[in-house]
Amino acid sequence: MMLSTKPVLLTGASGTIGRLLSARLASLGWTLRLTDVAPLAIPLPDRASFTLADLEDQKAVDELAEGCGLILHFGGISTEQPFETVLGPNIRGAYHIYEAARREKARVVFPSSVHAVGLYERTEILDQDCLLRPDGYYGLSKAYGEMLARLYFDKHAVESVLIRIGSVLPEVPDERILSTWISHDDFVRLIARCAEAERVDYSVIWGQSNNSRGFWRKDARKKLGWTPQDSSDGQAERVRGKVTDNPVVERYQGGKFIVVDYSRADFPPREMFEDE
Repeated sequence: MMLSTKPVLLTGASGTIGRLLSARLASLGWTLRLTDVAPLAIPLPDRASFTLADLEDQKAVDELAEGCGLILHFGGISTEQPFETVLGPNIRGAYHIYEAARREKARVVFPSSVHAVGLYERTEILDQDCLLRPDGYYGLSKAYGEMLARLYFDKHAVESVLIRIGSVLPEVPDERILSTWISHDDFVRLIARCAEAERVDYSVIWGQSNNSRGFWRKDARKKLGWTPQDSSDGQAERVRGKVTDNPVVERYQGGKFIVVDYSRADFPPREMFEDE
């Protein structure tokens, strides 16, 4: 199946990942419908159109999705923010995307996040079916998105790939990112497989390269036919010792997002973070 033969809707096109995907997917010959609440910060790629639109506007989302076979939903708030800030773009916006996908019978790629499981300790190795442990309101919105995708697959047969993204960066900046890093090339190859795979159902993928220090292992990558080709290992020496002096940041997989509004006087008991 090549869903990229139809127009592909990419939300959040003006963001960091959106700009990367806009350029790289256009170079693969995809016809892209780009949208964001902010103007596009790069030249409009070939075979692409751009529309300013708000994810909270269901009618606008429906019009953008019309005729699309694939929706890459990278719009919304991408940092830890107060709940009321996250609520509209990330909660209502995701609902509007899935309603549009249901109408169009489109497949959805939903970028979940390490922050949906960010309150696991770094010593824990996670599989795709681990309990969700969001580390803030942003992570909570990603956990909601995963459950929304589950509902729409079970009830409406809307297929989704949920990518629990670690860190999409050109290179590793510190020791923690040695575990969560995914290269630009690996990420683009993953998105391509989301369009090419014959059937994805409801699939969870850990968005990391082939990092020996990774926190995550089993997922649905075989179903997609995706194997990461890059690794953070060759960058380890360059970032050795690049850590923070905050014990909360250094304890948990979610890193710096966790300390926003963190009010515990001590660390939670380890048994709270063990699957039943």
